Amino acid sequence: MDIFSIPVSTISSEQAFSTTGRILEERRNALQRDIVEALVCIKDWDRADQRLQDTISPIKEAPYTRLCSTKNILTVNGMFPGPTLRAYQGDTVFVEVHNQGTQNITIHWHGVLQPRNPWTDGPEYITQCPIQPGGKFNQKIIFSTEIGTLWWHAHSDWTRATVHGALNVYPKKGTNYPFPKPHKEVPIILGEWWKKDVAEVLDAFLETGGRPSPSDALTINGQPGDLCPCSKSDTLLVEQNKTYLLRIVGATVNSIVHFSVANHNLTVVGWDGRYTKPLTTEYITISSGQTMDVLLTTNQNSSSHYYMAARVYSSGLGVLYVNTTTTVRLQYKGNDAVPSQRSTPPILPYFPAFSDTKYAFNFITKLRGLVDKDHPIKVPQNVTTRIFSTLSINAFPCTKNTTCEGPNGTSLAASMNNISFVKPSTSILEAYYNGINGVFQTDFPEKPPLAFDFTYDLSPLALQLSSRGTKLNVVDYGSTVEVVFQATSVVTALDHPIHLHGYSFYVLGYGFGNFNETRDKLTYNLVDPPFVETVVVPKNGWATIRFTADNPGVWFMHCHFDRHLVWGMETVFIVKNGKNGPKEKMLPRPSYMPQC
Repeated sequence: MDIFSIPVSTISSEQAFSTTGRILEERRNALQRDIVEALVCIKDWDRADQRLQDTISPIKEAPYTRLCSTKNILTVNGMFPGPTLRAYQGDTVFVEVHNQGTQNITIHWHGVLQPRNPWTDGPEYITQCPIQPGGKFNQKIIFSTEIGTLWWHAHSDWTRATVHGALNVYPKKGTNYPFPKPHKEVPIILGEWWKKDVAEVLDAFLETGGRPSPSDALTINGQPGDLCPCSKSDTLLVEQNKTYLLRIVGATVNSIVHFSVANHNLTVVGWDGRYTKPLTTEYITISSGQTMDVLLTTNQNSSSHYYMAARVYSSGLGVLYVNTTTTVRLQYKGNDAVPSQRSTPPILPYFPAFSDTKYAFNFITKLRGLVDKDHPIKVPQNVTTRIFSTLSINAFPCTKNTTCEGPNGTSLAASMNNISFVKPSTSILEAYYNGINGVFQTDFPEKPPLAFDFTYDLSPLALQLSSRGTKLNVVDYGSTVEVVFQATSVVTALDHPIHLHGYSFYVLGYGFGNFNETRDKLTYNLVDPPFVETVVVPKNGWATIRFTADNPGVWFMHCHFDRHLVWGMETVFIVKNGKNGPKEKMLPRPSYMPQC
């Protein structure tokens, strides 16, 4: 896969903290065609005033060594993690993706709303057929109201384990952040590393019907850190009494993690490409699929050394998880002793027990959306579409003559409202746009087929079985959609990070136990709820989201744990065209869509 870059305009340090990434205004105005190559990859940030020439940056398998062993991984521009895309709020950026690997691939622009443009959103067999080896696809990325840190990643099988990178959206010219200008910005990409080929891990657990092998290490910016064998930590060199903007990306495949910096407070100012009310905290909890903008002030003893670190939060009984702590060294300038000459090791931050749900949601439930004259919040009030959706781990009878590795010899699955989603062999968007019958059904249930105690630990076998289907939700343009997600304990109780493509939504509330509409809707936050695109539904609990269906197209909704995604915990929203002109209608199909 190759990604090209085009010349970019200068962004001064006052505008974007010595970063670049905007397409030349005059060139963008001159471009009338759909295809322009534009993933910006700059290695020398101290020369941000230098224009780039059109260059080719090959993307293909490359050998990487971690944890004492070497394997080939799919890389973007030869980098793991991949390069950072930078743009201004409201920009349109074009990317041409060439697949020179050996697997099918797609690229998703996570958190980008893509108004009226599902064609280049990226999930395979939902909005497009995959880019086959040797093929290419030109993707148009339309930014609108997003601001802050987002990310991009592969959206086919488990390829996003190594194919991902940050996507930084800066304020429009003439506007500023609603917080003091940071001294510098620092990428923090939280990931996972398997010693085995991740494709082999995926194939193995699908073959056996059991759970996947957990990763062998968490990583920060691709490195496991000092506490893992044959590994080392990167070092972040900081100045005393400066404020740094940490752009944190939850690129883990199957994990929620706690992140903290020893002896330093963190101030959260953004979440999923939206500003938040500043929240000062000792730690954050971030799931797969989420991003956060966090301010770090370096006001501690400069003679000491500190770790910024991340460790897994995993609440599932009997669920295997990665039991490592990934680290980056935080070192103050002037304290330059090499590690072997230090009398004491760096200080590690505190982490609770791996399964401490209270600790995780004590942070998550404190986050609030920023509300002021420049950032109004308008929670839609008149709900026209209500969905109550269970989130369950399920089981199917083993289809082979052997015993599968799921409970009682079954094959594990996952579902929403007891439907384990089956992806078709062609694009749902193409089928919808062209009126092709037989690809999907439009009868996704608005409630589960059976009401029971969703959080009871000993569910009967009959409740463990789900149904397979390609069932979608169809809603009118302008509808107000409210979804209550209810996590169940069927097979096992877990937290679930649910991500919706094409939309941000208000998170009105969380709770534990079975959702009770009469009681729990009284607790909804209609004043300053966070406006995000991924919500963590608590183990044996619920979360309510609400949004206005004003982005026509086909939009994927799924659990962002990839093991649950391949098991079927997903559905699709089709938002029909509006009736008031072209701004309420989906853009026409590009002529160069990949073929299945």
